[in-house]
Amino acid sequence: MRLVCVSDTHNDLDSVKIPDGDVLIHAGDLTMMGTPGETAAELIKLARLPHKTKILIAGNHDFLPERNPELFRALVQDAGVVYLQDTCHTVDNVTFFGSPWTPELRRWAFYYPRIRAAERWQSMPHADVVITHAPPLRYGDLLDDGVRRVGCDGLLSAITDTKPKYHIFGHIHCSRGTYKGVDTTFINASCMDEDYNICGDGIVIDT
Repeated sequence: MRLVCVSDTHNDLDSVKIPDGDVLIHAGDLTMMGTPGETAAELIKLARLPHKTKILIAGNHDFLPERNPELFRALVQDAGVVYLQDTCHTVDNVTFFGSPWTPELRRWAFYYPRIRAAERWQSMPHADVVITHAPPLRYGDLLDDGVRRVGCDGLLSAITDTKPKYHIFGHIHCSRGTYKGVDTTFINASCMDEDYNICGDGIVIDT
């Protein structure tokens, strides 16, 4: 199975070079502000891509699924996209778990305080592929000052406990890349830089 991973396309999905594959994974921030118009337009772009299965989670910019989940789910259904919000989906015996939550962003969507991180992630199920918007601590979470790490320690603990083969995320644009852990490969699939310019293609995983 070929997985193709993108994240943080912010209303510009059609400018990203997305390789062919079996499953397309979008790890959040499909839009810039999550308005109904933005969301509908980007879902149309997503629907036009040739991948048989398209899996989407929300990011902190994607307000619509938080503010109007009924409208959002109708748009997703019309686009033929699988939306995961603390839920799983299985494709050819590969289980995907997706969750949109991001720490410490009070004015943005799907926020949780860091002091509640362990509680937020303690019920993560076992899955082959975990998709979150925010990174775990120490993997793909380094800010552009090269010093500060902003990943979530509670998320890292859950990943360490459940041992997925892959953890795919975005959010920290400047830390795009692939990072090897003991049991898990971590992929920051952000497609934009800090100035919201396209900086990378879809990342391919051949399982």
